[in-house]
Amino acid sequence: MPLGDGRSLLQALSGGPGHANQWLRGKSASLRLADVAVGANHCSGRSVLVAPKDQLAASRALIELDGIARRVVLCPPGVPDAHRAAIIATAEVDAIVSDGPLRLDGAIAAPPARAIDTEWILLTSGTTGVPKLVVHSLASLAGPTRAGAGLGQSGIWSTFYDIRRYGGLVVFLRALLGGCSLILSDAEESTADFLTRVGARGVTHITGTPSHWRRVLMSPAARKITPRYVRMSGEIADQAILDHLGAFYAEAGVSHAFASTEAGTAFEVDDGLAGFPARFFGRPDSEAELKVVDGTLRIRSSRTAARYLDEAAARLVDPEGFVDTGDLVERRGDRFYFVGRRDGIINVGGFKVLPEEVEAVLNAHPGVEMSLVKARRSPVTGAVVVADVVAAQGPSDALKGEILEACRRALPAYKVPAAIRFVASLGMTASGKLHRHDA
Repeated sequence: MPLGDGRSLLQALSGGPGHANQWLRGKSASLRLADVAVGANHCSGRSVLVAPKDQLAASRALIELDGIARRVVLCPPGVPDAHRAAIIATAEVDAIVSDGPLRLDGAIAAPPARAIDTEWILLTSGTTGVPKLVVHSLASLAGPTRAGAGLGQSGIWSTFYDIRRYGGLVVFLRALLGGCSLILSDAEESTADFLTRVGARGVTHITGTPSHWRRVLMSPAARKITPRYVRMSGEIADQAILDHLGAFYAEAGVSHAFASTEAGTAFEVDDGLAGFPARFFGRPDSEAELKVVDGTLRIRSSRTAARYLDEAAARLVDPEGFVDTGDLVERRGDRFYFVGRRDGIINVGGFKVLPEEVEAVLNAHPGVEMSLVKARRSPVTGAVVVADVVAAQGPSDALKGEILEACRRALPAYKVPAAIRFVASLGMTASGKLHRHDA
Protein backbone atom coordinates (compact mmCIF):
# COMPACT_ATOMS: atom_id res chain seq x y z
CA MET A 1 0.00 0.00 0.00
CA PRO A 2 1.85 3.11 -1.15
CA LEU A 3 1.00 5.90 1.30
CA GLY A 4 1.14 8.93 -0.94
CA ASP A 5 -2.36 10.07 -0.09
CA GLY A 6 -1.63 12.13 3.02
CA ARG A 7 -2.72 9.48 5.53
CA SER A 8 -0.61 8.67 8.55
CA LEU A 9 0.30 5.09 9.46
CA LEU A 10 -2.36 4.96 12.18
CA GLN A 11 -5.01 6.27 9.79
CA ALA A 12 -4.05 3.64 7.22
CA LEU A 13 -4.20 0.88 9.82
CA SER A 14 -7.57 2.04 11.11
CA GLY A 15 -9.08 1.60 7.66
CA GLY A 16 -7.06 -1.44 6.71
CA PRO A 17 -8.13 -5.07 6.29
CA GLY A 18 -8.68 -7.06 9.45
CA HIS A 19 -7.49 -4.22 11.68
CA ALA A 20 -9.67 -5.25 14.62
CA ASN A 21 -8.05 -8.71 14.62
CA GLN A 22 -4.42 -7.66 14.18
CA TRP A 23 -1.93 -8.09 16.98
CA LEU A 24 1.66 -7.19 17.72
CA ARG A 25 3.08 -9.85 20.02
CA GLY A 26 6.31 -9.45 21.96
CA LYS A 27 8.11 -11.95 24.14
CA SER A 28 5.94 -11.30 27.21
CA ALA A 29 3.22 -8.87 26.12
CA SER A 30 0.81 -8.23 23.24
CA LEU A 31 -0.88 -5.22 21.69
CA ARG A 32 -4.09 -5.25 19.66
CA LEU A 33 -3.89 -2.64 16.94
CA ALA A 34 -7.52 -1.68 17.37
CA ASP A 35 -6.58 -0.40 20.84
CA VAL A 36 -3.85 1.96 19.61
CA ALA A 37 -4.86 5.61 19.81
CA VAL A 38 -2.93 8.80 19.26
CA GLY A 39 -1.18 9.46 22.56
CA ALA A 40 1.90 11.21 21.23
CA ASN A 41 0.60 14.74 20.78
CA HIS A 42 3.28 16.08 23.11
CA CYS A 43 5.73 15.18 20.32
CA SER A 44 3.92 17.28 17.73
CA GLY A 45 6.33 18.80 15.23
CA ARG A 46 9.37 17.43 17.04
CA SER A 47 12.32 15.30 16.02
CA VAL A 48 11.86 12.21 18.19
CA LEU A 49 14.43 9.53 18.97
CA VAL A 50 12.64 6.17 19.33
CA ALA A 51 14.91 4.25 21.68
CA PRO A 52 13.01 1.89 24.00
CA LYS A 53 14.68 -1.45 24.64
CA ASP A 54 11.43 -3.31 24.00
CA GLN A 55 10.30 -3.71 20.38
CA LEU A 56 6.63 -3.69 21.34
CA ALA A 57 7.03 -0.23 22.90
CA ALA A 58 8.93 0.91 19.82
CA SER A 59 6.15 -0.42 17.58
CA ARG A 60 3.48 1.56 19.37
CA ALA A 61 5.61 4.69 19.29
CA LEU A 62 6.13 4.43 15.52
CA ILE A 63 2.41 3.99 14.87
CA GLU A 64 1.46 6.93 17.05
CA LEU A 65 4.26 9.31 16.01
CA ASP A 66 3.83 9.10 12.24
CA GLY A 67 1.88 12.09 11.00
CA ILE A 68 2.50 13.98 14.26
CA ALA A 69 6.27 14.15 14.71
CA ARG A 70 8.39 16.07 12.23
CA ARG A 71 10.94 13.29 12.30
CA VAL A 72 11.24 9.85 13.92
CA VAL A 73 14.76 8.53 14.44
CA LEU A 74 14.88 4.76 14.88
CA CYS A 75 17.63 3.84 17.33
CA PRO A 76 18.17 0.09 17.78
CA PRO A 77 19.71 -1.31 20.97
CA GLY A 78 23.47 -1.41 21.29
CA VAL A 79 24.29 1.99 19.79
CA PRO A 80 27.28 3.35 21.77
CA ASP A 81 26.63 6.45 23.87
CA ALA A 82 29.11 8.54 21.86
CA HIS A 83 27.36 7.58 18.62
CA ARG A 84 23.95 8.26 20.14
CA ALA A 85 25.06 11.76 21.13
CA ALA A 86 26.18 12.43 17.55
CA ILE A 87 22.90 11.06 16.19
CA ILE A 88 20.89 13.31 18.52
CA ALA A 89 22.86 16.35 17.38
CA THR A 90 22.65 15.58 13.67
CA ALA A 91 18.92 14.77 13.77
CA GLU A 92 18.17 17.81 15.97
CA VAL A 93 16.38 15.52 18.41
CA ASP A 94 14.23 17.38 20.93
CA ALA A 95 12.21 14.48 22.38
CA ILE A 96 13.01 10.87 23.22
CA VAL A 97 10.73 7.86 23.61
CA SER A 98 12.43 5.40 25.94
CA ASP A 99 11.66 2.76 28.54
CA GLY A 100 14.88 3.65 30.33
CA PRO A 101 16.32 6.75 32.00
CA LEU A 102 17.11 8.56 28.73
CA ARG A 103 14.96 11.72 28.48
CA LEU A 104 14.98 15.19 26.96
CA ASP A 105 12.89 18.05 28.33
CA GLY A 106 10.89 20.46 26.22
CA ALA A 107 7.68 22.42 26.01
CA ILE A 108 4.44 20.62 25.15
CA ALA A 109 3.51 21.29 21.54
CA ALA A 110 0.01 21.54 20.15
CA PRO A 111 -1.03 18.65 17.88
CA PRO A 112 -0.96 19.40 14.16
CA ALA A 113 -4.22 20.30 12.46
CA ARG A 114 -3.60 17.55 9.89
CA ALA A 115 -1.16 14.69 9.43
CA ILE A 116 2.29 15.93 8.47
CA ASP A 117 4.83 14.12 6.29
CA THR A 118 6.99 12.60 8.98
CA GLU A 119 10.59 11.81 8.06
CA TRP A 120 11.68 8.30 9.06
CA ILE A 121 15.41 8.25 9.91
CA LEU A 122 17.20 4.89 9.86
CA LEU A 123 20.76 4.16 10.87
CA THR A 124 23.09 2.33 8.50
CA SER A 125 24.45 -0.94 9.86
CA GLY A 126 28.14 -0.12 9.43
CA THR A 127 30.39 -1.61 12.10
CA THR A 128 32.86 1.28 12.39
CA GLY A 129 32.28 4.95 13.13
CA VAL A 130 29.05 6.84 13.64
CA PRO A 131 26.29 5.34 11.46
CA LYS A 132 24.96 7.44 8.61
CA LEU A 133 21.40 8.72 9.06
CA VAL A 134 19.22 7.78 6.09
CA VAL A 135 16.03 9.75 5.37
CA HIS A 136 12.99 7.74 4.25
CA SER A 137 9.28 8.47 3.99
CA LEU A 138 6.46 6.13 4.94
CA ALA A 139 5.75 5.76 1.21
CA SER A 140 9.32 4.67 0.36
CA LEU A 141 9.35 2.17 3.24
CA ALA A 142 5.91 0.69 2.59
CA GLY A 143 6.00 0.67 -1.21
CA PRO A 144 4.84 -2.55 -2.88
CA THR A 145 7.00 -5.30 -4.33
CA ARG A 146 5.34 -7.29 -7.11
CA ALA A 147 8.01 -9.96 -7.45
CA GLY A 148 7.51 -12.97 -5.22
CA ALA A 149 4.31 -14.45 -3.87
CA GLY A 150 5.07 -14.11 -0.17
CA LEU A 151 4.55 -10.41 0.48
CA GLY A 152 1.07 -9.13 1.11
CA GLN A 153 -0.53 -12.51 1.83
CA SER A 154 -2.59 -13.02 4.95
CA GLY A 155 -1.08 -14.94 7.80
CA ILE A 156 0.95 -14.58 10.98
CA TRP A 157 4.28 -12.93 10.36
CA SER A 158 7.55 -12.81 12.23
CA THR A 159 11.14 -11.78 11.64
CA PHE A 160 14.52 -12.23 13.25
CA TYR A 161 15.26 -8.56 12.51
CA ASP A 162 14.72 -5.71 14.94
CA ILE A 163 12.01 -3.43 13.53
CA ARG A 164 14.26 -0.39 14.04
CA ARG A 165 16.52 -1.66 11.26
CA TYR A 166 15.52 -1.54 7.60
CA GLY A 167 14.88 -5.27 7.14
CA GLY A 168 12.65 -5.48 10.20
CA LEU A 169 10.87 -2.20 9.58
CA VAL A 170 9.77 -3.25 6.08
CA VAL A 171 8.32 -6.48 7.46
CA PHE A 172 6.61 -4.55 10.27
CA LEU A 173 4.94 -2.13 7.85
CA ARG A 174 3.97 -4.67 5.21
CA ALA A 175 2.55 -7.12 7.71
CA LEU A 176 0.45 -4.47 9.42
CA LEU A 177 -0.71 -2.71 6.26
CA GLY A 178 -1.54 -6.11 4.75
CA GLY A 179 -3.84 -6.99 7.63
CA CYS A 180 -1.52 -9.49 9.34
CA SER A 181 -0.43 -9.99 12.93
CA LEU A 182 3.30 -9.83 13.70
CA ILE A 183 5.35 -11.66 16.32
CA LEU A 184 8.38 -9.62 17.40
CA SER A 185 11.80 -11.06 18.17
CA ASP A 186 13.80 -10.39 21.32
CA ALA A 187 17.54 -9.70 21.32
CA GLU A 188 18.06 -11.67 24.54
CA GLU A 189 16.17 -14.73 23.31
CA SER A 190 17.96 -17.82 22.00
CA THR A 191 17.20 -19.11 18.52
CA ALA A 192 15.55 -22.20 20.00
CA ASP A 193 13.34 -20.19 22.36
CA PHE A 194 12.30 -17.82 19.57
CA LEU A 195 11.40 -20.69 17.24
CA THR A 196 9.41 -22.38 20.00
CA ARG A 197 7.49 -19.17 20.73
CA VAL A 198 6.65 -18.26 17.13
CA GLY A 199 5.85 -21.88 16.34
CA ALA A 200 3.33 -21.97 19.18
CA ARG A 201 1.68 -18.88 17.68
CA GLY A 202 1.38 -20.57 14.28
CA VAL A 203 3.79 -18.35 12.34
CA THR A 204 3.27 -18.61 8.57
CA HIS A 205 5.70 -16.00 7.15
CA ILE A 206 9.17 -15.44 8.60
CA THR A 207 12.26 -13.54 7.45
CA GLY A 208 15.92 -13.21 8.40
CA THR A 209 19.46 -13.18 7.07
CA PRO A 210 21.11 -16.31 5.66
CA SER A 211 23.14 -16.42 8.89
CA HIS A 212 19.92 -16.45 10.91
CA TRP A 213 18.64 -19.34 8.83
CA ARG A 214 21.86 -21.32 9.13
CA ARG A 215 21.48 -21.04 12.90
CA VAL A 216 17.87 -22.21 12.58
CA LEU A 217 18.92 -25.34 10.70
CA MET A 218 21.52 -26.05 13.40
CA SER A 219 18.91 -25.75 16.16
CA PRO A 220 16.97 -28.73 17.56
CA ALA A 221 13.92 -26.42 17.57
CA ALA A 222 13.95 -25.99 13.77
CA ARG A 223 10.89 -28.26 13.50
CA LYS A 224 8.92 -26.07 15.89
CA ILE A 225 7.82 -23.96 12.92
CA THR A 226 6.00 -25.01 9.75
CA PRO A 227 6.07 -21.82 7.68
CA ARG A 228 4.40 -21.24 4.34
CA TYR A 229 6.93 -18.58 3.38
CA VAL A 230 10.61 -18.11 4.23
CA ARG A 231 12.64 -15.15 3.03
CA MET A 232 16.30 -14.14 3.32
CA SER A 233 17.98 -10.79 2.81
CA GLY A 234 20.91 -8.79 4.16
CA GLU A 235 23.64 -11.21 3.01
CA ILE A 236 24.36 -13.31 -0.05
CA ALA A 237 22.03 -16.31 -0.21
CA ASP A 238 24.26 -19.02 -1.69
CA GLN A 239 22.91 -22.18 -3.29
CA ALA A 240 23.68 -24.29 -0.24
CA ILE A 241 21.40 -22.37 2.13
CA LEU A 242 18.65 -22.18 -0.50
CA ASP A 243 18.81 -25.95 -1.05
CA HIS A 244 18.94 -26.75 2.67
CA LEU A 245 15.96 -24.53 3.51
CA GLY A 246 13.97 -25.82 0.55
CA ALA A 247 14.53 -29.41 1.64
CA PHE A 248 13.90 -28.79 5.35
CA TYR A 249 10.75 -26.69 4.88
CA ALA A 250 9.49 -28.50 1.81
CA GLU A 251 5.98 -27.00 2.05
CA ALA A 252 7.26 -23.42 2.20
CA GLY A 253 8.07 -20.98 -0.53
CA VAL A 254 11.71 -19.99 -0.07
CA SER A 255 12.91 -16.70 -1.52
CA HIS A 256 15.71 -14.20 -1.16
CA ALA A 257 15.53 -10.45 -1.66
CA PHE A 258 17.99 -7.67 -2.27
CA ALA A 259 17.54 -4.64 -0.07
CA SER A 260 19.63 -2.01 1.66
CA THR A 261 18.89 0.89 3.97
CA GLU A 262 19.74 3.39 1.24
CA ALA A 263 18.44 1.63 -1.88
CA GLY A 264 15.33 0.11 -0.34
CA THR A 265 13.93 -3.23 -1.48
CA ALA A 266 14.92 -3.77 -5.11
CA PHE A 267 13.67 -7.26 -5.99
CA GLU A 268 12.82 -10.71 -4.71
CA VAL A 269 13.92 -14.02 -6.23
CA ASP A 270 11.70 -17.06 -5.72
CA ASP A 271 12.99 -19.63 -8.24
CA GLY A 272 15.17 -21.48 -5.72
CA LEU A 273 18.43 -20.37 -7.33
CA ALA A 274 21.24 -18.14 -6.08
CA GLY A 275 21.71 -14.81 -7.83
CA PHE A 276 19.03 -13.22 -9.98
CA PRO A 277 17.96 -13.44 -13.64
CA ALA A 278 19.51 -11.05 -16.15
CA ARG A 279 15.97 -10.24 -17.31
CA PHE A 280 15.57 -8.16 -14.13
CA PHE A 281 17.47 -5.46 -16.02
CA GLY A 282 15.29 -3.27 -18.19
CA ARG A 283 11.95 -4.77 -17.16
CA PRO A 284 9.19 -2.28 -18.04
CA ASP A 285 6.99 -3.56 -15.17
CA SER A 286 9.71 -3.29 -12.52
CA GLU A 287 9.50 -0.83 -9.63
CA ALA A 288 13.32 -0.81 -9.42
CA GLU A 289 15.76 0.04 -12.22
CA LEU A 290 19.08 -1.81 -12.12
CA LYS A 291 22.44 -1.18 -13.71
CA VAL A 292 26.02 -2.33 -13.14
CA VAL A 293 28.87 0.17 -13.05
CA ASP A 294 32.46 -0.94 -12.39
CA GLY A 295 31.14 -4.30 -11.25
CA THR A 296 28.80 -2.98 -8.56
CA LEU A 297 25.01 -3.06 -8.59
CA ARG A 298 23.23 0.30 -8.71
CA ILE A 299 19.52 0.79 -8.02
CA ARG A 300 16.95 3.52 -8.62
CA SER A 301 13.35 3.21 -7.43
CA SER A 302 10.52 4.89 -5.53
CA ARG A 303 11.75 3.00 -2.47
CA THR A 304 15.18 4.65 -2.55
CA ALA A 305 15.87 6.90 0.44
CA ALA A 306 15.71 10.65 -0.14
CA ARG A 307 19.14 11.60 1.23
CA TYR A 308 21.56 11.35 4.11
CA LEU A 309 20.52 13.65 6.93
CA ASP A 310 24.04 14.93 7.52
CA GLU A 311 24.63 17.45 4.74
CA ALA A 312 28.37 16.85 5.04
CA ALA A 313 27.94 13.18 4.11
CA ALA A 314 28.55 11.92 0.59
CA ARG A 315 25.64 12.06 -1.83
CA LEU A 316 23.29 9.12 -1.45
CA VAL A 317 22.52 8.88 -5.18
CA ASP A 318 24.48 9.61 -8.35
CA PRO A 319 23.38 12.38 -10.78
CA GLU A 320 20.89 9.97 -12.38
CA GLY A 321 19.32 9.02 -9.04
CA PHE A 322 20.97 5.58 -8.68
CA VAL A 323 22.32 4.27 -5.38
CA ASP A 324 25.72 2.59 -5.58
CA THR A 325 25.13 -0.42 -3.32
CA GLY A 326 28.81 -1.43 -3.13
CA ASP A 327 27.72 -5.02 -3.84
CA LEU A 328 29.79 -6.71 -6.53
CA VAL A 329 27.96 -8.81 -9.11
CA GLU A 330 29.16 -11.08 -11.89
CA ARG A 331 27.22 -12.30 -14.93
CA ARG A 332 27.33 -16.00 -15.75
CA GLY A 333 25.12 -16.92 -18.67
CA ASP A 334 21.60 -15.58 -18.18
CA ARG A 335 22.07 -14.86 -14.48
CA PHE A 336 23.87 -12.39 -12.22
CA TYR A 337 25.49 -13.53 -8.99
CA PHE A 338 26.50 -11.54 -5.92
CA VAL A 339 30.16 -12.21 -5.21
CA GLY A 340 30.94 -9.89 -2.29
CA ARG A 341 31.32 -6.36 -1.06
CA ARG A 342 33.68 -3.87 -2.69
CA ASP A 343 35.00 -2.89 0.74
CA GLY A 344 35.58 -6.52 1.78
CA ILE A 345 38.19 -7.52 -0.81
CA ILE A 346 41.27 -9.36 0.52
CA ASN A 347 44.50 -8.58 -1.34
CA VAL A 348 46.69 -11.69 -1.59
CA GLY A 349 49.95 -10.72 -3.28
CA GLY A 350 48.12 -8.45 -5.73
CA PHE A 351 45.27 -10.90 -6.36
CA LYS A 352 41.77 -10.00 -5.18
CA VAL A 353 39.78 -12.45 -3.08
CA LEU A 354 36.15 -11.98 -2.08
CA PRO A 355 35.40 -13.77 1.22
CA GLU A 356 31.83 -14.61 0.21
CA GLU A 357 33.04 -16.44 -2.90
CA VAL A 358 35.19 -18.76 -0.79
CA GLU A 359 32.43 -19.17 1.80
CA ALA A 360 30.04 -20.35 -0.91
CA VAL A 361 32.43 -23.22 -1.68
CA LEU A 362 32.93 -24.04 2.00
CA ASN A 363 29.19 -23.95 2.75
CA ALA A 364 28.46 -26.29 -0.16
CA HIS A 365 30.33 -29.10 1.63
CA PRO A 366 27.81 -31.32 3.49
CA GLY A 367 30.02 -31.30 6.58
CA VAL A 368 29.89 -27.51 6.95
CA GLU A 369 27.09 -25.65 8.71
CA MET A 370 28.52 -22.11 8.48
CA SER A 371 31.80 -20.47 7.59
CA LEU A 372 33.57 -17.13 7.83
CA VAL A 373 36.50 -16.25 5.57
CA LYS A 374 38.91 -13.48 6.54
CA ALA A 375 42.42 -12.20 6.01
CA ARG A 376 45.49 -13.00 8.05
CA ARG A 377 48.61 -10.88 7.70
CA SER A 378 51.52 -12.45 5.80
CA PRO A 379 55.07 -11.10 5.49
CA VAL A 380 55.28 -12.53 1.97
CA THR A 381 51.94 -11.73 0.28
CA GLY A 382 50.61 -9.06 2.64
CA ALA A 383 47.65 -11.30 3.49
CA VAL A 384 46.47 -14.89 3.17
CA VAL A 385 42.98 -16.34 3.29
CA VAL A 386 41.91 -18.24 6.41
CA ALA A 387 38.53 -19.63 7.42
CA ASP A 388 36.55 -20.38 10.56
CA VAL A 389 34.17 -23.31 10.06
CA VAL A 390 31.27 -24.68 12.09
CA ALA A 391 31.20 -28.42 11.43
CA ALA A 392 27.87 -30.19 11.02
CA GLN A 393 28.82 -33.37 12.89
CA GLY A 394 31.91 -32.26 14.77
CA PRO A 395 35.44 -31.41 13.59
CA SER A 396 38.04 -33.88 12.38
CA ASP A 397 41.27 -33.91 10.41
CA ALA A 398 39.52 -35.94 7.72
CA LEU A 399 36.81 -33.28 7.34
CA LYS A 400 39.42 -30.54 7.13
CA GLY A 401 41.17 -32.45 4.36
CA GLU A 402 37.91 -32.90 2.44
CA ILE A 403 37.07 -29.22 2.72
CA LEU A 404 40.50 -28.13 1.49
CA GLU A 405 40.33 -30.57 -1.42
CA ALA A 406 36.92 -29.17 -2.41
CA CYS A 407 38.40 -25.67 -2.33
CA ARG A 408 41.35 -26.71 -4.49
CA ARG A 409 38.99 -28.15 -7.09
CA ALA A 410 36.79 -25.06 -7.23
CA LEU A 411 39.16 -22.14 -6.62
CA PRO A 412 42.50 -20.76 -7.79
CA ALA A 413 45.34 -21.51 -5.38
CA TYR A 414 45.47 -17.97 -3.94
CA LYS A 415 41.79 -18.24 -2.87
CA VAL A 416 42.20 -21.57 -1.08
CA PRO A 417 42.32 -21.05 2.73
CA ALA A 418 45.83 -21.32 4.12
CA ALA A 419 44.30 -22.47 7.39
CA ILE A 420 40.94 -23.79 8.55
CA ARG A 421 39.92 -23.46 12.17
CA PHE A 422 36.91 -25.31 13.53
CA VAL A 423 34.78 -23.22 15.88
CA ALA A 424 31.62 -23.90 17.87
CA SER A 425 29.82 -20.82 16.55
CA LEU A 426 30.31 -17.62 14.56
CA GLY A 427 29.66 -14.11 15.80
CA MET A 428 26.82 -12.08 14.32
CA THR A 429 26.19 -8.36 14.31
CA ALA A 430 23.05 -6.81 15.79
CA SER A 431 21.59 -6.73 12.26
CA GLY A 432 21.98 -10.51 11.87
CA LYS A 433 24.98 -10.55 9.57
CA LEU A 434 28.25 -12.40 10.06
CA HIS A 435 30.65 -10.26 12.06
CA ARG A 436 33.50 -9.65 9.65
CA HIS A 437 36.93 -8.43 10.76
CA ASP A 438 40.54 -9.19 10.00
CA ALA A 439 42.30 -11.92 11.95
